[in-house]
Amino acid sequence: MTGAFNRRGILKIGGAAVAAPYLWLPSRAEEPAWPTQTVAPFIEVEIDSGRIRGGHSRGALAFKGIPYAGSVSGKNRFKAPPPVMPWTGVRDATRLGSPALQAPDGTYGEHEPAYAEDCLVLNVWTPAVKDDGKRPVMFYSHGGGYASGSGGQNIQDGAHLAATYDVVVVAVNHRLAMFGFLYLGDLGGAEYATSGNQSLLDIVAALRWVKRNIATFGGDPDNVMAFGESGGGFKTSMLMGMPSARGLFHKAALQSGPGLRAATKDVATENARRLLAGLGLAPSEIGKLAEAPADKLLAIQLAALNGPIGKPSKEWLSTHTGNEMIPLWRRFEYPGSWGPVVDGTVLPANPFDPAATPLAADVPLLLGNMRDEAVFFMRNTPQFFALSDAALSAYARSEMGGEGDRITALYRKTRPEATPSERGIAILTAMSFGANTATLADRKSRQPAPVYRYRCDSQSNVPVKGTDWTLRACHASDVSLVFLNSEILDLQGNGPGVTDAAKAMSSYFASFARDGVPVASGQPAWPRYDTTSRPVMLLNAQCRVANDPDGEERAYWQSLRTV
Repeated sequence: MTGAFNRRGILKIGGAAVAAPYLWLPSRAEEPAWPTQTVAPFIEVEIDSGRIRGGHSRGALAFKGIPYAGSVSGKNRFKAPPPVMPWTGVRDATRLGSPALQAPDGTYGEHEPAYAEDCLVLNVWTPAVKDDGKRPVMFYSHGGGYASGSGGQNIQDGAHLAATYDVVVVAVNHRLAMFGFLYLGDLGGAEYATSGNQSLLDIVAALRWVKRNIATFGGDPDNVMAFGESGGGFKTSMLMGMPSARGLFHKAALQSGPGLRAATKDVATENARRLLAGLGLAPSEIGKLAEAPADKLLAIQLAALNGPIGKPSKEWLSTHTGNEMIPLWRRFEYPGSWGPVVDGTVLPANPFDPAATPLAADVPLLLGNMRDEAVFFMRNTPQFFALSDAALSAYARSEMGGEGDRITALYRKTRPEATPSERGIAILTAMSFGANTATLADRKSRQPAPVYRYRCDSQSNVPVKGTDWTLRACHASDVSLVFLNSEILDLQGNGPGVTDAAKAMSSYFASFARDGVPVASGQPAWPRYDTTSRPVMLLNAQCRVANDPDGEERAYWQSLRTV
């Protein structure tokens, strides 16, 4: 735990003073066998489904693998999550629960069990339990797009965040990819009316669990911030447009996850037709999906990563040419990818297109992206980091057609000192995250609740194999910074300034969770975003505010109206 305090004392955090939690801490907890292990002395608490046993971890109390809903396999597959089944006795909550079915090289935590179809569990980290603490709750949805990841990844362990800022941190596992987003509503009728967004409904079920139980862990159920990075940010964007999630969270934060849109029902139904055809099933045989081995469904899902799911159906080909150009940053909206569906009920409309959803008009929002997001996605393509101007132009034309030459000309003008590879990274970063972040901020800022926008510039020193580059401020290198876990070596590296950048970013996020205004000791005041000056906080070891950075590029991307 950062700082020193006594039982009724004051804890110093980055120069600020906060009331210390009322909790007896042992002079020495058991030594952990791995950094994030939950160790003795153990503590039992009662929640609405039974008693659980947690323990100590990195200065906080940790309770892991807590079921928040029932089984979603067999007859419950592709349906809304059922209520959790109560248990008798004391359930162990000292170890992580299973992550969702996904590729075997997905993102896992330390000593995490194998993936499983029944994966609806969550983790809680808190400074104290049963103390009427009324602490803000930071509710995290993990990254990994819509197809991979886990709430137990070590760099998003919530112990340091909870202990340092006197908050309660919750991280959730939920269904992914096919198991979380297969839409059967148009083919299967009322029984599958909620299919297509079952992953989001899992998260809503976890938020309802928080509403019922978080006071036991010293949290305030009426002060919850939903946040997430990458896919977690996109999921949080969708939550803002869901009637069933309204009132379950009160602030939101999106890290490199500006979700403007979801897939349409016709695209989602096409995915279902292709899957059924691949299994040799007719649409009238949807019920047999409950009997299919989960491993077989997962194998089909993973095989589709290198191509579309099966062949286009006759129904799709009757209205589509089959060779439409699909923009790189919108491919999840087309057949062959899994993601949320605008079904008219669970998700009534796109949350931020053409305007911000009125369902979240009163929800303050903090959002941003990394300066060099695309380095992460190109890191296994070393030739991209040695591009010539001609090669960059050819690549831009392959991705953007006739706009390719205009794009490269603009970036030569705005970044005259940059190498072709640096301009390429900037173009891909804007395509995939930057432009949508600006657009979402613009649209949300027209509502009453405040918006705060950032760009994270903290530079990683981790080398890109086969090149003379480092990861720089790449996608996901901020996860450990927000969670104040920069000492756990990951994408953020261990270069100069990374610890100070983690203190700044974690403080801004935790204070925003507390009262809706991001502040950090020794760092500048963060102005509310508007479309006049477009102030953006540039997060780093020493932060600064810039008005509309890269404004000419932003205006170009927004003029396309395709972001």
